[in-house]
Amino acid sequence: MKAVSRKTLVAGALGIAAALGLGAAFADQESIVFTSWGGSTQSAQKKHWADSFAATSGVAVKQDGPTDYGKFKAMVESGNVAWDVVDVEGDFAARAARDGLLEPIDYAVVPRDGLDPRFSSQYAVGSFYYSFVLGFNKDAYKSATPRGWADLFDTKAWPGKRTLYKWSAPGVLEIALLADGVPADKLYPLDLDRAFRKLDSIKGQIVWWTGGAQSQQLLASGEAPIGMFWNGRVHAVEGSANVGVSWEQNLTAADMLVVPKGSRHKAAAMKFLALASSAKAQAGFATETAYAPINTGAKALMAPAAARLLPDQYAASQINLNLAYWAENRDAIAKRWYAWQAQ
Repeated sequence: MKAVSRKTLVAGALGIAAALGLGAAFADQESIVFTSWGGSTQSAQKKHWADSFAATSGVAVKQDGPTDYGKFKAMVESGNVAWDVVDVEGDFAARAARDGLLEPIDYAVVPRDGLDPRFSSQYAVGSFYYSFVLGFNKDAYKSATPRGWADLFDTKAWPGKRTLYKWSAPGVLEIALLADGVPADKLYPLDLDRAFRKLDSIKGQIVWWTGGAQSQQLLASGEAPIGMFWNGRVHAVEGSANVGVSWEQNLTAADMLVVPKGSRHKAAAMKFLALASSAKAQAGFATETAYAPINTGAKALMAPAAARLLPDQYAASQINLNLAYWAENRDAIAKRWYAWQAQ
């Protein structure tokens, strides 16, 4: 990839700022805090969003993370809110809005034209959307290639530890049901008994990952040579490790950007959202991470080779996770999920 000078980067950021009306109006705001999931994803968000925003607005953007929903709720409920913009999963955004934990998005500041309507709502703006994919370490499986979720549960054909997302969230239960033969259009409402029975079959082989950076390390090192991953995390290690990916029945969902209720820098946070969701900022982030942009104009700004890596290129067997179902049922599912993990 051609190197980009700091001068060119700043010039581009200024162009975005002019289009969005950013300027010295927020010079009195010393900083805002952006919280995300760490690792390569947050590094790209910092590079393409936070650094550009700081350069054009005069508002420094401090980084925190990983996102912690318990901490998020505690901040809002106590009135001591230290975060200003937070990257959260889509179902949490829906539930947090319902529970009064979020500031409404000021669409007089955040341009809504061009945003994919699936990823913009009264209380949240899309961050990016992604797929859960089957990732594997090729050094561990030299004679054959895993093809689908059923292989994740076949410890004889594909020996070794398996890594799965630890938190109660869309993904793992659906994968278990798909591996057990449930048709994609019959996933919801989730058959929890069946899903947990399937997970029982590999429970002793599971290494849980709690964040994207950890998942990358587990895959690249071979400590867990097969598992479920955010597609961008596999992409992040492809250049440095001998890894592969199967897109069969990839599961799509979105991350959202929200402003916690009681943010002390709400006006600056809205300006940050305007930049982060703009076509140019989204294109830069998507090019670096292989996560899909939520601005419909972003893809036209990407090189064709980068656009071919996005989840929408693998739509033939794609399954959309039902975030509305999870927003309604996450708390109830979580009780059983964490009790099962502790057994």
